Amino acid sequence: MSIKLLDRRDFMKLTGIAGGSLVIAGSLSSTDLADAAVTDTPVAAAELGHFVSIASDGATTIVCQRAEMGQGIVTSVPQIIADEMGANWDRVSAVLGGADPKYGNQSTGGSASIRVHYDFTRRMGAVARDMLEQAAANQWQVKKTEVRAHDHGVTHLSSGKKLSFAELAAKAALLEMPDPASLTLRSDDELTLTGTDLALQTHDKLVRGELQYAQDVRIPGMLIASIQRAPTVGGKVKSFSALEALKVAGVVDVIRLKDREFPVSVNPMSGVAVLATNTWAAIEGRKKLTIEWDLGPNAEHNSDSYKEQLVKTVQSKGVPIRTQGDVYKHQYDDARTLEAIYTMPYHNHSPMETPAATAVIEDGICTVWTGTQAPQWGKTLVLTELGYDPKTDSDKVVLNNTFMGGAFGRKSKNDYTVEAVELAKATGKPVKVIWSREDDTQHGFYHSISANYYKAELTKDGQSADNFVSRVAHPAIFALFDQATKYPRALSLSQSFGDLPFDLNNLSVEKTEAKAHVRIGWFRAVQNIHNAFSMSCFVDELAAKAGISTQQMWMNLIGKDRTLDHKQLGFETWRNYGHKPGEHMPNTARMKAVINTLHTKAPIAEDLPDGEGWGIGFCSSFSSYSAAATKVRISDGKLKVLEMHTVIDCGKVITPDRVRSQMEGAMIMGLAVGLYSEITVKDGAVEQGNFDSYPVARMNQVPPMFVHLVDSDQPPGGVGEPGFPAIAPSIVNAVFHASGKRYRDLPLKKVLKV
Repeated sequence: MSIKLLDRRDFMKLTGIAGGSLVIAGSLSSTDLADAAVTDTPVAAAELGHFVSIASDGATTIVCQRAEMGQGIVTSVPQIIADEMGANWDRVSAVLGGADPKYGNQSTGGSASIRVHYDFTRRMGAVARDMLEQAAANQWQVKKTEVRAHDHGVTHLSSGKKLSFAELAAKAALLEMPDPASLTLRSDDELTLTGTDLALQTHDKLVRGELQYAQDVRIPGMLIASIQRAPTVGGKVKSFSALEALKVAGVVDVIRLKDREFPVSVNPMSGVAVLATNTWAAIEGRKKLTIEWDLGPNAEHNSDSYKEQLVKTVQSKGVPIRTQGDVYKHQYDDARTLEAIYTMPYHNHSPMETPAATAVIEDGICTVWTGTQAPQWGKTLVLTELGYDPKTDSDKVVLNNTFMGGAFGRKSKNDYTVEAVELAKATGKPVKVIWSREDDTQHGFYHSISANYYKAELTKDGQSADNFVSRVAHPAIFALFDQATKYPRALSLSQSFGDLPFDLNNLSVEKTEAKAHVRIGWFRAVQNIHNAFSMSCFVDELAAKAGISTQQMWMNLIGKDRTLDHKQLGFETWRNYGHKPGEHMPNTARMKAVINTLHTKAPIAEDLPDGEGWGIGFCSSFSSYSAAATKVRISDGKLKVLEMHTVIDCGKVITPDRVRSQMEGAMIMGLAVGLYSEITVKDGAVEQGNFDSYPVARMNQVPPMFVHLVDSDQPPGGVGEPGFPAIAPSIVNAVFHASGKRYRDLPLKKVLKV
């Protein structure tokens, strides 16, 4: 019996899963991969700055330095640059940029690609525009102020003469690149592409199956590695036998990964790798390994008992991070006082494309192909792994970033990339590491398990609340880098917790201790998920206790229109999602407008039959404001979600269709978190494996969805994450309004049939 090397695309063609033109998989060099990612690079192109090149025929290629994981940034970044430089979109194509400091910050997370880098991105377009205009002015021997770039050319304003970008590119490329900070950006009324829906740069290749993902990379002579990792964080291999694994046809080597000490950081875990000439052999060989583990210090961790510990912790006074007045001297009226504790389990990112990376070391140069949200960080880790100095030996590593089939924060951690490099070094051959779905589920970086406590007293008129206490307990992400970490850091505490926007006289916001026993990592919307879930549910409970609408309770708690600053927040370590003080400050008028808009767009006030109800949720995060409304039906203990709406004010919108797409994705992911998804840990090991035990929302479970965008002239806010946190509470609140039963622990599948 012979085994043919068959990649996933070959399999799809042979089985008829995918139609379209034949894709021939060959070897790709680093340059080939970057160029083939979206379009062919124009021949003899003139480079204008680091982001724009124009060929002799005028075809314009724009580099997208951000990581593309399905959010469409490979369209939106070139769209911004093309608009600023005056390019014709029909003449523009895009390529992904490899890891290189010349592109600025390439870490793609925190919904930051546009909200943080919008000005920088526009200035990259302004650089190209300025060079083209200067070249035209030189040719006509006029002042640069007398010419204007537009419609893929430069026009002399007084005479109407025009030179195309094709005619100017070579001369413009000879000019010195101007200082981007010195350039004047176009006024909003001069922008023609911003705010319009454009076809995705990747659309045609995407539907034909021609985009190159990390799982697709093939290098002549490469080995496929499947790794059995320690079941617990901190676990190590005591001994192993590879005798049976080496008998599997196609297996050529079995290598023990080196042990790595605490803190775990984003390094690989201890394990044993089976290397083979094909994926099937690597996986089958791995099944036949015999490994004895030292399970390490986290072997006794059990998520159920740990959650009970967190619940107990938040019921005692914590360390204040923000105070107003004195809630502890107040004598509470029991009849008007509400207390509640909300809990969430661990969650896994579960991108459809599991992690993968390929590495080859030749002549002292390591070339890597990987799908990562943090290419420059990944390159630094690779340099360190190989013993190079990242500051002086950067040219020893070439990191090519591929497209990603989803990420959600998981692929900001480059453990899988380092695994490929370690094995390529050990074997002297190209090595591709692939993660199975079980690997991804059981060895990830999980969203924090959590408990949130709230206590508040309704005001005497029953219209609002005061004497507000808020506590949170969850293991901190920073424990990855410092094992002794006891409390979440400021960046986490800023997220829908310390930045509480309510107009209160007496407030205490407190953090409590929690130790990490699994790898905690950034997850879509990060700490906003459990903080906004608990806050939105608590507001709904306050409204029910007061006998007023949830909408009105939000209005009353938020209070008068104002822009909050650090002093008003009273939270000295508030981080504002990476913005400088004074930028993107929270605005209560925008918050209330989003909630009110939701009630005009969704039929929340409609008359409903028994067993049906609407619920709402709200979250201010990543410099955007989002609200969600969900309609459900409860019948014979079974929950069915009937309809979902979201409203977002994300400031100036670059590509509306991409915003809608992100909000739809957030609704689907929020639906899964609310109803189905839960990671549990027993004896230090994750119990779930594939989608049968860690389900995500299926197509037939997703209801009609509606997205409503708020027109705004404010600076762009985040999009990828802000739509997510409001979803789960809108579902839980809808369940209460449909059934009268209040649930405070997710997912709902534990108490209802879903």
